[in-house]
Amino acid sequence: MPRRLRASPDPAADAPARRAVSAGDCGLLLIRLTFGLLLAGHGAQKLFGIFGGDGLDATAKALDSLGYRPGKVYAVIGGGSELLGGLGFALGLFTPLAAGAMIGVMINAMVTVTAAHGVWVTDGGLEYNVSIAVVALGVAATGPGRLALDRPFRWGRGGRSEAVVALLLGGVSAAVVLLL
Repeated sequence: MPRRLRASPDPAADAPARRAVSAGDCGLLLIRLTFGLLLAGHGAQKLFGIFGGDGLDATAKALDSLGYRPGKVYAVIGGGSELLGGLGFALGLFTPLAAGAMIGVMINAMVTVTAAHGVWVTDGGLEYNVSIAVVALGVAATGPGRLALDRPFRWGRGGRSEAVVALLLGGVSAAVVLLL
């Protein structure tokens, strides 16, 4: 009985599915880079006085006047949270933690400074702070996308638990700072 030769299987059918980078992944990268690097720059202004910032001593004095004592400690905590949280967010690295740092700093800014001025940033209001906090929470919930360093890890896919971690971390850290 002659053997029947079959066509070789389609290599694409046998290969594991490799997803291409989508427009959504590129959009998430753009959001992470924009919000993360701007906030990291804001932290660098506070800590190092670069990008037109006043530096650590002036930031410490400003925080002292708002009731954060000792001001230098809070300047390092706030500036460090903005710098490291922003860089982590931009890179998509430990995204729920980076988002939590961003949310915590923004809650503090809203409670102590901007909420008293209403909504709009043109009046010194909380529009900017709310935007950053919501973007951070949204990215924690959706995940940072395929163009992120978190991609190989479970938390790199986002989800309810990642959003809850970011929100709780931000809320609890803000509450601790505000109560001290």
